Amino acid sequence: MADPEVKLVREPLDDEDRASNPDITKEESEKHASDSQDDLPNSQDDIVYHYMTFHTEIPSPAYLSYSPRELDERPAATPQPDLTDFISPFLWSKQRKNLITWLSCAATIVTAYTAGSYASGIDQMSAEWHISNIAVTVGITVFTAGFAIAPMFLAPFSEIHGRRPIFIGTGCLFVLFQLVCSLTPTYPGMLVARFLTGCVSSTFSTMVGGVVSDIYHAEQRNTAMSLFSGAALFGTGLGPLFSGLVAQHTTWRWIFYLQVITCGFMMILIVIFFKETRGSVLLSRKAKTLNAWMEQLESEGHFGMMMPADTPNTTLQRIRWKVKSDEERTTLGRSIAISLYRPFHLLFTEPVVFFFSLWISFSWAVLYLTFSAIPLVFTESHGFNLEQNGAVFTAISVASLISTVVSIAQERLARQYLTGKRRQMLDTPEGRLFFSCVQSALLPIGCFWFGWTSFPSDHWILPTLAIGCATMGIFSIYLAVFNYLADTYHRYASSALAAQSFCRNMLGGAFPLFTAQMFRKMTFQGAGSFLGGLGALLTIVPWVLVFYGPKIRARSRFASEIMEKD
Repeated sequence: MADPEVKLVREPLDDEDRASNPDITKEESEKHASDSQDDLPNSQDDIVYHYMTFHTEIPSPAYLSYSPRELDERPAATPQPDLTDFISPFLWSKQRKNLITWLSCAATIVTAYTAGSYASGIDQMSAEWHISNIAVTVGITVFTAGFAIAPMFLAPFSEIHGRRPIFIGTGCLFVLFQLVCSLTPTYPGMLVARFLTGCVSSTFSTMVGGVVSDIYHAEQRNTAMSLFSGAALFGTGLGPLFSGLVAQHTTWRWIFYLQVITCGFMMILIVIFFKETRGSVLLSRKAKTLNAWMEQLESEGHFGMMMPADTPNTTLQRIRWKVKSDEERTTLGRSIAISLYRPFHLLFTEPVVFFFSLWISFSWAVLYLTFSAIPLVFTESHGFNLEQNGAVFTAISVASLISTVVSIAQERLARQYLTGKRRQMLDTPEGRLFFSCVQSALLPIGCFWFGWTSFPSDHWILPTLAIGCATMGIFSIYLAVFNYLADTYHRYASSALAAQSFCRNMLGGAFPLFTAQMFRKMTFQGAGSFLGGLGALLTIVPWVLVFYGPKIRARSRFASEIMEKD
């Protein structure tokens, strides 16, 4: 009878056994290396795609788990790329945010300057081309038409490719078309050049609001939006101020030569200092950079990343990153179609968008009629020349500076001294309207004031101060409309703002065409009273929304979606 087979249990090896027998250590090392090789991903494994956000932690490459011997046997691995350029714009330093904000506001000033500077050359262009002043004034109208239409086509490009490429591309064309304006020998050539200038310069105004939203949360946005609003009005007054001086002592062509120089300098600053601010674009670039790095690692023989798992351990995977906004993004053609359709849909179906567009369009019309009203009134009543008429526009620039400072200060004081529910109201859309309910009344007051102090017997400073008063009302309206629509419609805000921008620029550009006739037919006093009456009537708009805004928003299909999510 055979003896039964006896299996001896092998005792665990202690450190002394390993030290006395090097073959044991070698055997275990080779075994662990073999096991490690079996567990590591390879080129035959499937690639797993993960969504990336700004909060996603970047996993370590699997090769960091290799034993020292394995690392010696493999080629050197490419280190992880520097990702500091792809952090969320909300996390940028205060200095970097300030630089982007001030640079954007400077670009807005240059654009607004372009709109009004043209007015000072009207008489000279009329004499050179033997056409009426009204015909030459069409140059303002076509500029604002391009300003109104172009953003609907350009906005989708900024959503896909980011703010910086659009700024640089349109900015270079802006300088080029300014040069064309300065050199054109014909009136039709001027109209075409002005329209194209309006198209490409629109990005430096309409897109700045988007830049502010990219880098500031809603509760931190008031200061930046106040600076942006002030810049738009400051530049509008600055244009006729300097171009009047230039046209008085040289020719109208130097109005545009000067802008070629200033716009060219601005473009140099933008190219050097302006960084991409759109978060979804930065996140997409971050994902592409990491994917390219992982492909490079795999080409070097290093497969897999150590991904977090539900257990304390990690799991090794071949991965690639993707961004949700890239998947949700539609084609460029459909984006443009939506950009053209949705603003008008909101304009005619949303009472808030309609009445806000009407309110701000009227205020912008009053601003733009000053290009014709100031030379008319101050020349006929006070005998001013071109340079002196231009100096009157200082009132617009000074008033915009005062309004900007007041807006920033009153917001900070309100947050400092208000408590409880009253302070919480400041963060609601209706809270954005509290100050404008009172300050917007400065627009009709200024219109009445201007009309009834335009007699030759009145000192010229009185209608000048009236212009400043009206400008402060316009500033309040402009800021309130931007903030309220942005807070109410959120992801539809760009369409709501595009609707008011279209109406505002189209009506603003039309008013200078008949301002002189209106003031002569109705008299200066009658025209001022007519504008003041319309302004007083529209001042009701913010009061209605302060009291009934939540109910109106609840009945809105677009705004109610946001309220439900909140």
